[in-house]
Amino acid sequence: MPLPTAPVKRAALLSEKDYDVPARVQPKSRRPESSLTEHSVAERPQARETPEPTATGVPAVSFLEKGAPETRAKTPRADASLRKNRPEAKAPAEPQAPAEARSRRAKHTGPAKLFVLDTNVLLHDPMCLFRFEEHDIFLPMIVLEELDAHKKGMTEVARNARQTSRTLDALAAHQGADITTGLPLHTTGHREARGKLFFQTQLLNYTLPTSLPQGKADNQILGVVDALRLQHAPREVVLVSKDINMRVKSRALGLATDDYQNDKTLEDGDLLYAGSISLPADFWTTHGQAVESWQQGAHTFYRITGPIVPSLLINQFVYFESPGEPSLYARVTEIRGKTAVFKTLKDFTHLKNAVWGITTRNREQNFAMNLLMDPEIDFVTLTGTAGTGKTLMALASGLTQVLDDRRYTEIIVTRATVSVGEDIGFLPGTEEEKMGPWMGALDDNLEVLGKTDTSAGEWGRAATSELIRSRIKIKSMNFMRGRTFLNKYVIIDEAQNLTPKQMKTLITRAGPGTKIICMGNLAQIDTPYLTEGSSGLTFAVDKFKGWQHGGHITLARGERSRLADFASEVL
Repeated sequence: MPLPTAPVKRAALLSEKDYDVPARVQPKSRRPESSLTEHSVAERPQARETPEPTATGVPAVSFLEKGAPETRAKTPRADASLRKNRPEAKAPAEPQAPAEARSRRAKHTGPAKLFVLDTNVLLHDPMCLFRFEEHDIFLPMIVLEELDAHKKGMTEVARNARQTSRTLDALAAHQGADITTGLPLHTTGHREARGKLFFQTQLLNYTLPTSLPQGKADNQILGVVDALRLQHAPREVVLVSKDINMRVKSRALGLATDDYQNDKTLEDGDLLYAGSISLPADFWTTHGQAVESWQQGAHTFYRITGPIVPSLLINQFVYFESPGEPSLYARVTEIRGKTAVFKTLKDFTHLKNAVWGITTRNREQNFAMNLLMDPEIDFVTLTGTAGTGKTLMALASGLTQVLDDRRYTEIIVTRATVSVGEDIGFLPGTEEEKMGPWMGALDDNLEVLGKTDTSAGEWGRAATSELIRSRIKIKSMNFMRGRTFLNKYVIIDEAQNLTPKQMKTLITRAGPGTKIICMGNLAQIDTPYLTEGSSGLTFAVDKFKGWQHGGHITLARGERSRLADFASEVL
């Protein structure tokens, strides 16, 4: 077989027209000419074959299917690919291709959309430019003006504005970049971004309703989207914005719009990893034939095989409760292929296993205490409604391991300083004194823990309280950058108010021998623009699930008081 002729141009310098030049050596193929034509057309960026799930969750071909018939007649290639993939057209069944081949082909499918980004998306996530896969991005000139207005200061928004500006500068300064034809987004090393970035380089003519003020930045962006929709028809132009009112106005004008979804770890809060799973009622009948068990110290181990193994994760708790049968409470310690190993738990509900005088009152609290007291677990996340005992258990286990076991040198407590109502202004004093009003929950729980030892007398309790206070340090999150904690027991309270970036900053402070506990209630988020799906606590729970040195448990039942439990349910 003769070798093909060498290319006369570098691949990086080929223009789009060069792809239409017929090959010099025709390879032998049994496929008909029509299939070859369709294959070559499918590889063009403007006419891909099948819709692909995009960052907005909308099939990429939906707008083209709604296009006018005369517009589609002018683009026969796109029309051919659409006729081939219409939902109502029943094509003959084809044999299933291998998964690897299907995924490779999916990269070239569906017409690329043009996403117009609002300023708040760039200020929310500076890396959003590289999250849209093969689709193109358009930035109106007014967006650059708003970025420039937000770049000053030390806030998170100002930092994101500066980072976005640096990213745009790196894309524009790349060798061979032409701002008029679009800047390839993969030039800075982000290979998953296969589209281009376009700036508004000319004046666009648009007409908005007289009820919308022309000088407002949001309305100017809407006008740009409307002009691009007419200019690039039948290609779909979508406005991406975090501003709900902006999206409502866009829909009222008949423009396609969507929220920026990439910042959400989960679409539905109910899908959050709970940390425990109930074994089915027929567990022993379906899995009991090949169970191996052995004793090691105070714990019993079970090695099981069966259909439930693929759904398990390392450090996930399993429990079996059935009337008339012995209960099983265990933790998954090992998964190898089709087998899993269960390790029975220490019963902290019994008074002999009390931790700093505290015993657990329900199943989930017992699971959480096993994680908190295990030296092999470096990272623990606890979620649950108000009154489930998150702070109390974390403090009790911390005091036991710091003062009794000498496993850690001290307890460090921090939290997000986000107020529920109006801010009361600057607070006087040192760092710990400024953090004092935010640590009311710590003081309340220390008061409970101080009363557990009733035999010490008044002087003994006062001395114990002073000793406890000397081993607990209250730190502000604002000064965590660059620190390293060695052999510390770190408690991050109200972690639901942290962003994923802040959560990463805190967790990466951990040095050798440090344990971090993150606690929060996802139903009580006070930080603006954070939801259950985009909270840093949700981010940490989802990313650390299945790690052999991390664990999570969702506390289900409140133990504070009957009033608090009823209020959590009905209010």
